[in-house]
Amino acid sequence: MAALAWLLIPLLAAIGAGVWGTWASRNRRTIGDGAELAGYTRFREAMEKQHTEKQPTEKSPTDV
Repeated sequence: MAALAWLLIPLLAAIGAGVWGTWASRNRRTIGDGAELAGYTRFREAMEKQHTEKQPTEKSPTDV
């Protein structure tokens, strides 16, 4: 009976390796770069708008 227990260890290891190999080689769905590029475009446009808007000038105490 003890010999069967020792034979189960490599058998379970082989099954575990097979499961892990199948999981590791699965096809992963990738969304792509479309969402990231759109977000970067919105960010860039917002930054350009922020710098191109005319900022109100502050009056210094000597301009009064």
